[in-house]
Amino acid sequence: MMDRREFLLGSIGAGIAAAYSGGFATAQDTESIRAMLKQVVGVNDKVVGMVAVTVNERGTHMATFGSSGVPGLTLGSDTVFEIASITKVLTALLLADMVQRGEVSFDDPVAKYLPASLTLHQRGRAITLLDLASYTSGLPIMPDNMPPKWWTLSNPMSNYTESKLYDFLSSYVPEYEPGTHYEYANLGFGLLGVALARRCRRSYEELLIERICKPLGLSHTRITLSREMRTHLVQPHDKELNPTPLWDMQALAGGGAFRSNPRDLAVFLKACMGLQQTPLRKAIARLVETRTPTRLTGTEAALGWFITTAKDEEFVWKTGGSGGCNSFIGFSTRNRRGAIALSNFHWNDQDTINLGMKLIDPDHQPIDFTAYFT
Repeated sequence: MMDRREFLLGSIGAGIAAAYSGGFATAQDTESIRAMLKQVVGVNDKVVGMVAVTVNERGTHMATFGSSGVPGLTLGSDTVFEIASITKVLTALLLADMVQRGEVSFDDPVAKYLPASLTLHQRGRAITLLDLASYTSGLPIMPDNMPPKWWTLSNPMSNYTESKLYDFLSSYVPEYEPGTHYEYANLGFGLLGVALARRCRRSYEELLIERICKPLGLSHTRITLSREMRTHLVQPHDKELNPTPLWDMQALAGGGAFRSNPRDLAVFLKACMGLQQTPLRKAIARLVETRTPTRLTGTEAALGWFITTAKDEEFVWKTGGSGGCNSFIGFSTRNRRGAIALSNFHWNDQDTINLGMKLIDPDHQPIDFTAYFT
């Protein structure tokens, strides 16, 4: 029997196929994609909503459905969401740019940029910056000195400081030699952000804005919200559709602290697809040159990104989930189509990925991504 997810994604696929048949930039396309979002949001459209953006060589197209959760705030291209782990791609790009500038090397031990008083235990060899960016550091997904059942807390990483991070690192003995084992890496990207910031004697956010956001024209991609961003900020919701606060990440910011809007993410997506030339094009290209097998057949870890090969498509993608928002950004390297999906509610990450891939390729069949998260 077909389960609800298969039915939902199958119906979505039919709607996307109709949208692609007529191109992107028509009112009919807007309604087709909007109908897909409606199937996800359902009867909860007065509380929560979604924004979808599609990109190809002919242009950019956006559709919305539902509510921002804030009275008087309509969902649109300026609406601000938590993008959570999509931040990892930005952090990896910051590393690639610093390598391009000659400020660091991929093979530099991360310990080189941490306090001299901190001793890191090794398993075989030292952890490098490349290991952190490619999900192969040998470190766990999260440090073990977090509060018990931290994931159930409303703002679980708000008090996790660099001092606590160093306490964890000084006592942890890696289970695997760096470069030999895939493990999803909230901790690893948080540590990478700390190391790069210390190298340049700037805060992580200041450095990423200067090196990545400003050159790409991402004026509304920030951790610290400007007054304008606050006026366009959605109300996040948990799985039961209860309002939740934004997540503050302190020392783990490099793994998921940024907020952004559909307009900025579309600009970033075009740059990553090569549809828009930028001063970061060489650094962007380096993100997909390193590929490491994951436990999911057909999916490899790149730098920040993941790359899934399915039938005639190669998807470069990243998803993100906070306590109250879910996000997807990705593109096909073969058919040169891209998509963004943003919601102000926390729903199934696997469905988020498969929806994003359906927006890119209407023939995409749902994949079980459980192994990606482990």
